[in-house]
This record gives sequence, C-alpha cells and structure tokens, in this order.
Amino acid sequence: MQGKDTAPRRAETTRETAETAVSLTLCIDGSGQTDINSGFGMADHLLTITAVWADFDLALRCRGDLHVDAHHSVEDIGLCLGRALDQALGDRKGLARSASAAVPMDEALAEVCVDFSGRPYLVYRGRELLPPVIAGQESDLWREFFKALATAAKMNLHVTFAYGDNGHHLLESAGKGLGLALKAAAARTRAGILSTKGSLDL
Repeated sequence: MQGKDTAPRRAETTRETAETAVSLTLCIDGSGQTDINSGFGMADHLLTITAVWADFDLALRCRGDLHVDAHHSVEDIGLCLGRALDQALGDRKGLARSASAAVPMDEALAEVCVDFSGRPYLVYRGRELLPPVIAGQESDLWREFFKALATAAKMNLHVTFAYGDNGHHLLESAGKGLGLALKAAAARTRAGILSTKGSLDL
C-alpha cells in the first residue's frame, strides 16, 4: 500500500571502533543495486545476494582488522545493517511485519523467518551442517552476523539449515531466504500496526 507520493525508506549509519570502521547506506524501497566492499569476499557475496533478493539498495564500506580474522568486520557489518533497517522502517506502521522464505541452492536448503516485532531474538539451527571453516574463516562468525543483525534491527530472526553438503551452498541459501523474507516483511500492506495490543516493543 505504498502511495505514489511516499518517499523511499532510507537510512545511513556508521560505526568506528579500534577494530573496524563501517559506513552503510540502505534503501529498503530499492531495486537491488549494490556497491559493497567489506574487505572479506564471502561477506561481499552474502550481502550482495541478500540485497538483490530483497530489492534493497545497499552501499557498504568496511575497514577491519582482517590481520586478526573477519570476526569483528562481519559482526559490525551485521550491527550496522540492522541499525539501518531499524531506522529505515521507522515506526513500522503498515508493515506486513512477518515473513519466511526457503530457497534451495543445489543440494542445500535453508529457511529464514523474520518478524519486525521490536523484540530482538535469534534462533540459529542446523549449524552442525556447516563445515568448521568457510572461505578461510570459522563458520561460527555467521551466527555472530545474524545475531548482530537481529539485535540491531530489533527483530525476531530464525535461521534453519535444513540439509546440505556444501557450506557455501548452505550460506547462499540462507542469504537468499533472508532477502526474500526481509522484502516481504518490510512491505507496506496495511494502514496500521499489525499487533493485537496496538503497538510494537520498540
């Protein structure tokens, strides 16, 4: 129900610490245009997939302590993306609010469910299917990414790796599912807030 005079929902955020420097621009009502350089190729790949499947416009720069590992960079990118989502969604009035998507990638399947409830929570299941190392980094850093994203976006986020043999394929399936679920949940489909209590826990 987005009117023709309704401005696209946008947000910009930055984060600078002794470990990383991140700048991010997000347009929820975009067309999947990306300009991403995190310093870690797998993060660029997953963020691009998510943005394209969500039809989000996303620009990102990250300078991180990659001489240590990619943990701080990936976690702080999750925080910045979540914060930008929270800002762009505003009071969340009119949102479909909740959505889920499962997208196969060859032999792998992941399902992602989101709820822009105002209450951050992550459920991350099936991690035992992931190999210990993906793209030269511990695979658990992706749990940290999803946790940071859910926390900063103030949303429920459930990621389930259902089955698969290849870690790259499993993550790519999750990235595509995340994009589709975010797009559907962020859609403006009603006049008010979807809540029996009349408000969300923002």
